Parts: sequence; structure tokens; C-alpha cells
Amino acid sequence: MALSRIWSGFIVIAILVAAVKCFFFGQTEIFSWMVIGKADDPTNLTKVNGIIETCWTSVELCLKLIGILALFMGFMSIAERAGGIRLLSRIVGPFFSKLFPEIPKGHPSMGHMIMNFSANLLGLDNAATPFGLKAMESLQELNPSKDTASNAQIMFLCLHAAGLSLIPVSVIAIRASQNASDPTDVFIPCLIVTFVGTMAAMLIVSLKQKINLLQPVIIGWVLSISLVIALLVLYVTSLNADGIKSFSGLLSNGLILFVFLVIVLGGLYKKIDVFDAFIDGAKNGFETAVKIIPYLVGMLVAISMLRSSGTFDVVIMGIKNLFVMLGADTRFVEALPTALIRPLSGGAARGMMVDTMTAYGADSFPSKLSGIFQGASDTTFYVIAVYFGSVSIKNTRYAVGAMLLADLVGVCTAIGLAYLFFG
Repeated sequence: MALSRIWSGFIVIAILVAAVKCFFFGQTEIFSWMVIGKADDPTNLTKVNGIIETCWTSVELCLKLIGILALFMGFMSIAERAGGIRLLSRIVGPFFSKLFPEIPKGHPSMGHMIMNFSANLLGLDNAATPFGLKAMESLQELNPSKDTASNAQIMFLCLHAAGLSLIPVSVIAIRASQNASDPTDVFIPCLIVTFVGTMAAMLIVSLKQKINLLQPVIIGWVLSISLVIALLVLYVTSLNADGIKSFSGLLSNGLILFVFLVIVLGGLYKKIDVFDAFIDGAKNGFETAVKIIPYLVGMLVAISMLRSSGTFDVVIMGIKNLFVMLGADTRFVEALPTALIRPLSGGAARGMMVDTMTAYGADSFPSKLSGIFQGASDTTFYVIAVYFGSVSIKNTRYAVGAMLLADLVGVCTAIGLAYLFFG
């Protein structure tokens, strides 16, 4: 019901704001922009695609997902038949059994989740989505109420949406293209923010589900991950922008090829029909991509209406005026559009970041903070629509609230770190 109310609220607020602009401020074209507007049309002052174009974009996005989902779910099918996923589940079982107490020991969903988290960690969005959808499918098998999100599904999605990532390659690349004097200066703040956001998501959901995090296994795993991140920070800080890009590409893309190699060799060793297993998994990937189209269309259209109506401009102006009245520093407000749009649309947030750099300069405080926002979390509402939609979950319970609260922790942490590093 929470997602239903939020979705309805997006549409109602967008139309009301547009009506005020049309009838009280003379923006008579705003309704046309919201319905049939195109982002590349010079007469469209919102620079946002309208409802019709957004529907096309949603379907095109799903069509592009078909190939990716078919490929990775095909390899996942080989790994499952060869026993690789169960082996991975046993490895992470001691930790996940504490964090996901409702999942039976050695269940394949644990392996799927760790594959998803690993792909996210390396910034492999194309790989993370198929692994995540497979994880949701596995968790749905254990879900006693098929239209209501289970505790395990909520914990998984909240951790996934927190977006723990080692190297924000896209942010660094964009800052370099905008001639920033040090494109990599946001690397450490981004890493810290995603780590804090992930810990916040774990804490929020654990409190709700009454999970004790002060267990030796959980503490040991968290400290181990922290140590790995610290060592990576020490190494990456010794590299320049080109070095980071090269290292990231070698690590992430090389790991994908290594995983493919291990899966195929494992399948051959177990003497299974490797290609037949791949085809079975690929068919499942195709079906999943088609299944999520209605959910994605509904969510992206609501977001498009919210953006094209100018609601964000109203919110930003209100926040800025509030902090001016309080006599506080308002430099961070110039970067807030990226933070506000990030839970709704990754592409739009990227555009907001570029706009901020263009307006204030790549080395300005708002631009650096905008880069931290962009690299700090996943796209919450996209995740909700796609992942819950893939298993036909209608009642998301407290998942939306937990994700947005974790996002808020990330935003506040990003602002604090920006003042600490660049203020």
C-alpha cells in the first residue's frame, strides 16, 4: 500500500503543480510538455520527456534488458545445475543465516544475493540486475504470502538499494570530461557514503525485524569488509584518474570473464549439458524482462510527470529559502537536485550532476557534492518497481520507508563529508 500511495501522490502533486503554473503563472504549454513533450525539443522548457515518450523509453529499456538478463541468467542456470550456487551459499551461510534467519541453511538464494552484492560492489550494473532478480525469484519460493514482501526480500532490497560500491567510475569519468582539476577527489567520500548507507539500511531493517547485529559472525564479516575497503582506498588513492579507470576496468570486466570461465569449467566437470542449461536460464531471463514492463512503465511515467511539472524546482526553492532564513550555509542546496532525483532516476540524476558542473564549474563545492550524491546510492524507486514487480509483490510493507530513510542517512552523510573534505 505504501508504494501505491507514493505513486498516486506523485501523479496528483504533479498535476496540481502544473495546474497552478498554467492558470496562475501563465505557463499554458506545461500540459503539452507533460504529455507529449520531448527532452530534445528546444521549445520544451522542462527538458524532460513527457508521458508518451517515457512509455517508449520504458519499453526500450526492458528490451535492452532482455539480452542482458538472458545472458547472465543463462550462466546462473549452469552454475545452479553444477552446484556452484549451493557452494557459494555454504560459504556465506554463517553470515547470511544471522542476517536472513528465515532462509534455510544452504539455500540457493544466498548464492544469488552474494553474486548481486559482488556485482554492485564492482559497479557492474548490467550484471547486478540479473543476479538480483534471480535472488528475488529464489526468495519468493520461500515466501508464504506470494503478494506480500517477506522479511528476507525487504532486507535484501534495502541492502541492494544502499548501493555499496568500491569505485564510482562513471562519476570520475564525467568529472574528468568536465575538466575537473582532480576528477578522483570524490572517490573516498563516495565510498564512505555508500558504506554508511549500507550499514544504515542493515540497522534500520534489523531493528524492524528484531535481528541482533551484535553477534560475533556479523561483526566479524563487517570488520572484514571494512578492512578490504580500507586496503582498496590506500591503493586507489595512489593512482591518478586514468589509473583508477584502468584498474576498475581490469578488476570488474576481468572478474566477469573469470566467473564465466569458472561456471563453464564447473559445468563440464560435473558432466552436465552446459548449453541446454544456458538456454533454460536464458528463457527465464526473457520472461522476466517482459514481466516487469508494466511496473516500469507505471513508475517511470509518474516520475516523468513529477519532473516535467516543475515540482522539484518548487521543493529546491523552498529548502533554499528555509536555510537562508536560518542563516546557514546554502552552498549544498545547489547540489540537492541530484540527491532528490537520484532515488527516482539514475539517468536524470546524472544529467543534474552535469548541469551543476556546467553552472558552477567542475571544481566548485556544489559540483563535488553533486558527484558524491550521484555515486552514493542506487535508484530506489526503479529498484522497487523492477525487483518487486518481477515476482508480482503488491504489498511492499515497510520496504519503501526503510529505503528512503537509508537514502536520507546517505544524503546527510554526503553533505557532512563534502564540508569535511572540500568545505
